[in-house]
Amino acid sequence: MGMSRAAIRYAKAILETAVSNGKASQVNEDMKSIIAAVESSADLKEFLTSPIIISEVKMKALSEVFGSVQADTKSLFRLLQENKRFEILEAIASQYITQFDEMNGVEVANVTTAFPITADLEAKILAKAATISTKKLTIQNTIDPSIIGGFILRIGDKQYNASVSNRLQELKREFSN
Repeated sequence: MGMSRAAIRYAKAILETAVSNGKASQVNEDMKSIIAAVESSADLKEFLTSPIIISEVKMKALSEVFGSVQADTKSLFRLLQENKRFEILEAIASQYITQFDEMNGVEVANVTTAFPITADLEAKILAKAATISTKKLTIQNTIDPSIIGGFILRIGDKQYNASVSNRLQELKREFSN
């Protein structure tokens, strides 16, 4: 069974428990902080995925690093300890967030910009996004200097390209005709 299938199953189970405990959004915050921690620390990532370090040791460390997390999040740690699957913790966290967003009718708008997003640009993007999707949107920003300026917006399978590089391509085509 692949990592993602297992991660989806774990995430689903934890989400169901968290919902019934009325803690789904708090656990969602835990999952975000787990992802942030793992992504910002190569040591932590290596520690979790290392086949050499026993799961009891991983459990102890996680309990210290994430001491203030919800009971449901702690029960996920215990489950991963029992099944020796700590290497999929980050995948589970990201699956949980996806499922939580779907449950709340939130869609992810992937926005590529040449520079980090400004409040002004975010307002423009959200206005455009509202014409593409009726759901609540959460923005994920990717920086790609090669688009020069403007933005590329992707929601689900729909894309809207308002990048400078795209406009230059269009101008080239117009002039070469």
